[in-house]
Amino acid sequence: MSGLLPTTTDATTDRSGSPALLCLEDDRTDEILDALSSDTARAIFRALNERPRSAAALADHLEMSIQRVSYHLDTLTEIGLIEVADTCYSEKGREMDVYAVAEEPLVIFLGSENDQPGLRIALKNLAVAVGPVSILIAIWETLARFVGSDGAA
Repeated sequence: MSGLLPTTTDATTDRSGSPALLCLEDDRTDEILDALSSDTARAIFRALNERPRSAAALADHLEMSIQRVSYHLDTLTEIGLIEVADTCYSEKGREMDVYAVAEEPLVIFLGSENDQPGLRIALKNLAVAVGPVSILIAIWETLARFVGSDGAA
């Protein structure tokens, strides 16, 4: 019967939203820095940045116990850095949450709330300036790979 239940997920990581700016004075910044002070929590966050995964898949990928991974998943979910993106089922038919990084990207900056408006404008200007350049770099890298795999130089 487990063949009828989805054992894989089609959840993706979508970080297309505008980043939230958090300063050192923000209480949420303290929570985030506390949670990410753990090597395990950072490893889990990096793995979820690659692609969404269940707790069991994370434990296998990171070669850790499911209990250790689950503890950090709870903490990261509680502070809003990751979220449940989907549900799938184990081969035994048990329901499993699939975790992904939260849609809202965060920028933590070393400044006060008074610096936020200027920083927000600077980030928008940077995005406008870097946007066309990053497209050209992507095209260049694609062409370089194509030419390199073709054997021509």
